[in-house]
Amino acid sequence: MASSDEARGRPRTGLKEGGVKRAHPLHLTLFGPPGSGKGTQANYLVEHFGIPQVSTGDLFRGEIKTATELGQRVKGYLDRGDLVPDEITLDLVRRRLEQPDCAKGVLFDGFPRTVAQARELDRMLRQAGRRMDHVLFVRVPEETLVSRMAGRLTCPTCSRTYHPELAPPENDLVCDNDGTPLVQREDDRPETARRRIKVYMDQTLPVLEHYRGQGVVSDIDGVGTIEEVRDRILQAIENGGDPPHAPRGSEEGART
Repeated sequence: MASSDEARGRPRTGLKEGGVKRAHPLHLTLFGPPGSGKGTQANYLVEHFGIPQVSTGDLFRGEIKTATELGQRVKGYLDRGDLVPDEITLDLVRRRLEQPDCAKGVLFDGFPRTVAQARELDRMLRQAGRRMDHVLFVRVPEETLVSRMAGRLTCPTCSRTYHPELAPPENDLVCDNDGTPLVQREDDRPETARRRIKVYMDQTLPVLEHYRGQGVVSDIDGVGTIEEVRDRILQAIENGGDPPHAPRGSEEGART
């Protein structure tokens, strides 16, 4: 008998909703340039696999909010516009991984950002008897990214984002959540969007190459509906990221 996914013309993933049971902890890293829809997919994966999302931004904000000594140091770096040193970033990640809710694994969102961080994360996981299972890179052509970002509207109150074509608000130019008039952020303008994409790719490609050497990278076609991209991600995880090495030029497809 056909599954509900098959009946809707979608491939079966073999994975069930609501926290999938696995033989060992599942560690995922999700990469995708601005406008790729990475955040939407991250939210789904966290719920689907029942694992927490770990991002350095959240860790920094948590330390600052609780006013720890380390949080004050982090705030100082951020207020000056400086990068938080790897020593502090990695210490926060290490402590986060020791929390009970990480026992089933984690979804790293936008981390690691450098090859040095990736190597140290590899060492952390090995010491804990774990491993990086899948690195997922959501690829979208640059012009598509710019189109998505340039049309994006943001609620200045709750930070929810909309798009006139892809995700329009129910009421024209006001937020569905709180009725606040929507605005276009400066970094969502076309020229700024192109710069953000270039910076992201320049930073991310070396990290992807590091993980390609381990055979754990899956290049995900990020063009399509949210459900289509989601199913591609789930299939890549189920299939172990096969094939492990994407054709050359796959990353360039995100920039050209």
